[in-house]
Amino acid sequence: MFYRFIRPVARFVVWILNGHLHVFHQDRIPDGNYILAAPHRTWWEPILFALAASPKEFMFMAKIELFKNPILRFILNHAHAFAVDRKHPGPSTLKIPIKGLKQGNYSLIIFPSGTRHSNDLKGGTLAIAKLSGKPIVPVVYQGPLTFSGLLKRQSLNVCFGKPIHVDHKMKLNHDNEAKFGQQLQAAWDQIDHEQNPNFHYEAK
Repeated sequence: MFYRFIRPVARFVVWILNGHLHVFHQDRIPDGNYILAAPHRTWWEPILFALAASPKEFMFMAKIELFKNPILRFILNHAHAFAVDRKHPGPSTLKIPIKGLKQGNYSLIIFPSGTRHSNDLKGGTLAIAKLSGKPIVPVVYQGPLTFSGLLKRQSLNVCFGKPIHVDHKMKLNHDNEAKFGQQLQAAWDQIDHEQNPNFHYEAK
């Protein structure tokens, strides 16, 4: 209930602050649950992705430090977030999203690089896709990368790519993880070029 309440509130706040959220190729989103995978460019991307793919509800990973604040912890827990210790990731990092995807409750928003300042794609996305049997939908954000740019009402663009299906027989080893990383990066590059070939991301 809280998720359904907070979504229109978030949509209203985005409209007040910016008013220019544009969604492209929503028709590429498959039926059922899926894994929405994106390069991490801003802290507000999860909100925009969740709005762009509405009415689907999403769960997402949040660093464990955010859960120390009781107010923020309440919001995150009720917004389908689950804590991840980046320094010491445990089995729950995979078990929670796989269970949620399989049970049909929620889809997943994930940033395979983990942070906005890394291009090193982790293997968790591939493992979750293989073990849950759900497709990966690449998605990119193009728009302002600073809060001041957001307030200047620069256009916010969310663009979806074609689903990537992972063979359940694929072995989870370093070579396959590297190949998958290249495939996912190529999908992001294609979407970026498709949407705006002049867009270039630089971490702020």
